[in-house]
Amino acid sequence: MTTAVEMTGKTTIAPEVLVSIARLTTLDVAGVSHLTTPPGNIGRLFRQPSSDGVKLLVEDETVYLDLFVVLNRDTNIRDVCHTIQNRVTRAIHEMVGMEVGRVNVHVEDIDYKNA
Repeated sequence: MTTAVEMTGKTTIAPEVLVSIARLTTLDVAGVSHLTTPPGNIGRLFRQPSSDGVKLLVEDETVYLDLFVVLNRDTNIRDVCHTIQNRVTRAIHEMVGMEVGRVNVHVEDIDYKNA
């Protein structure tokens, strides 16, 4: 007969890990040129972590994100934003097991140099 071993302890995810997951997942979506700093550095205004185009809020173990992106020209903005939302939500849920309350995508500009 085997005995079940009960594990004790706690796993903590640093906010920077969530920001990295969101940033890298967003940059992997076709049509995304790059992320940009939120206008007026909105993260400092609300005292929330904001880094390289990602504003993060974790409340009651639920992740809320605002992503500030620059898209390539000749992309369907709606489709790209929808893809970003789906992939970031899935990545955070699968990698760290946290629920995602919302992913807001803010299109800040269009990059006409990279087609």
